[in-house]
Amino acid sequence: MNIEESTSGGFASLIELDMDIRTFASDWSHCDRMSSYIARMVSHNRSDSLFYSNLFSSAFNELLETVFRTHGEDGNFLCRVARKGELDRIELSVPCSDEQISFYTTAVALINDGEVVERYRQMLFSEDALDPRIGLLELAVDYAAKISVVPTGDRMIKITIDLALEPREH
Repeated sequence: MNIEESTSGGFASLIELDMDIRTFASDWSHCDRMSSYIARMVSHNRSDSLFYSNLFSSAFNELLETVFRTHGEDGNFLCRVARKGELDRIELSVPCSDEQISFYTTAVALINDGEVVERYRQMLFSEDALDPRIGLLELAVDYAAKISVVPTGDRMIKITIDLALEPREH
């Protein structure tokens, strides 16, 4: 994959990080560090850059924590952020087993079935063990994220998250 893929559809590439999935998964704090760093990099020209950075970091951290919990054993983990107007697009390429691909595709199907708010509340207030899909549902409910997952072959998926975190100026 190359940067031009992120710029299709009028999206301009802002930042790209590439690392071995084993390196990423070796330390939980990588989620926070990556989300904070990338948020600072993409928030510089927003009307309230500190507010935007905090919001973007929080949303992105949820996504990274999901990937931290559910990923393949080896391969490259690629993260891109692109922008088109007020819309930020996060694209993650993640190595996954067939079972993990199924995890992501069924989670996105739940998000898109029209009952996402109720499902999220059930997961959030459940006394059972934490459902690993909750981070993706939180993105859809709390951040109004549009989420898609596409298997890209060779045991990889591409997760795309579209976020419009800054209110439109009229």
